Amino acid sequence: MKRYALLLLLLILSGCSGANYSGVTEIPEPLEEIKDYTNEPRQNGSLWSGRSDSLFADHKAENIGDIVTVTISEQASATKEATTSTDKSSNWNAGMPNFLGLENSDIIANNNLDLTNLINANVSNSFDGSGRTVRTDNLSASLTTQVVGRYSNGNLKIRGGKEVTVNNEVQIIYITGIIRPVDITSANTIDSEKILNARISYTGKGVIADKQEAGWLGRAVDYVWPF
Repeated sequence: MKRYALLLLLLILSGCSGANYSGVTEIPEPLEEIKDYTNEPRQNGSLWSGRSDSLFADHKAENIGDIVTVTISEQASATKEATTSTDKSSNWNAGMPNFLGLENSDIIANNNLDLTNLINANVSNSFDGSGRTVRTDNLSASLTTQVVGRYSNGNLKIRGGKEVTVNNEVQIIYITGIIRPVDITSANTIDSEKILNARISYTGKGVIADKQEAGWLGRAVDYVWPF
């Protein structure tokens, strides 16, 4: 009984540890600390200050705190097939018709031993295996992000998220990565395929998400089940 009680306790503990994992991405807040805006001094005899709110100025993201919209269109498809076939066959025959005259002894004659065919063995082994995996992913969305860093070469680090709640079901999309200002369009948008080290997550929590996950006891049994 002590063994069964200990096994049950281990199942409960392992199940509880797995139940704490939600797999839901949390959006950090704030993305970037708010900084006070100060007007840059103009050069004597020049109206250009390096930053302008003119209608004719380029309003693409270029500084920390600016926003840029990312058009997410990710499509991934992979197929892998493998086939393995092996076959091995061996045959051994051994005999000793003459051995120091002992082949004429009474032991050999009385037992009707055939010294020309002492050992005869056959071994055969074969294996056939095949496998195939197919995976297809599609994600389309539009997400506005914020510039949270600027590198010395001009590249920008962006980060942003969006949380939508419908009928107590929360859907969260989060993205971070590095972009080049030259890839930003005149509409201040950029395609997700042009983001370096892009990390895009689309997660959710709620009743629907809970129904897609096995119960904690089932996960515990799968975790400790040896077969």
